Amino acid sequence: MNKRQLKDLLYEQVARIGKAVASPKRLELLELLAQGERSVEQLATELSIDVKLASAHLKALRDARLVAFRKEGKFALYRLTGDDVAGLWVTLRQVAEEHLVELRVALDQMVAEPGKLVSMDRQALLAQARSGQVVVIDVRPQAEYEQAHLPFARSMPVGEIAQRLAELPRDTEIVAYCRGPFCLFSEEAYQLLNAQGYRVRKLLDGVSEWQAAGMPLASGR
Repeated sequence: MNKRQLKDLLYEQVARIGKAVASPKRLELLELLAQGERSVEQLATELSIDVKLASAHLKALRDARLVAFRKEGKFALYRLTGDDVAGLWVTLRQVAEEHLVELRVALDQMVAEPGKLVSMDRQALLAQARSGQVVVIDVRPQAEYEQAHLPFARSMPVGEIAQRLAELPRDTEIVAYCRGPFCLFSEEAYQLLNAQGYRVRKLLDGVSEWQAAGMPLASGR
């Protein structure tokens, strides 16, 4: 193999990753699997596509070694092959936010009120959560919380908040987060709690963003 052939081979192998993630649905699969292991059926439901199409997208990601699966009975359970794959999703999204005006406009529509976003840096938020100055709630499903969550966060899935208001203090600010900037669970939580008179803000970070920034995570209940 000559030098040109070798260089072509090297770039071709890296391009396999680019080809695998060149699909909105596959990017969403990476974001979902960053929250924890899921079956094909669960992923298809989350993406509002049929199981056959979800399987095809997962095969493309598997061929690029970005996801792997194990069998449990009749179900195939998928997971990311490493934390660096979750980091790849975060990096891609951050580059897109930096360079694509259209994406920034769409994100601005999601956070039309800047005052509802957490403005402090991650270390400051962690310190305030540790001391009890703020109450951080994880509004994702319980299983995702148990897989990994921000330190000192409480699990409070968005669908349960209305029935669990008594668990939240009225005299302390609430910070809600979900899967990342594209996730709408924290917006739902913000709207519900704000309407009930709570002091609440939302955090755009999810566990992938937190981890990519070198911040610690917790797991379990």
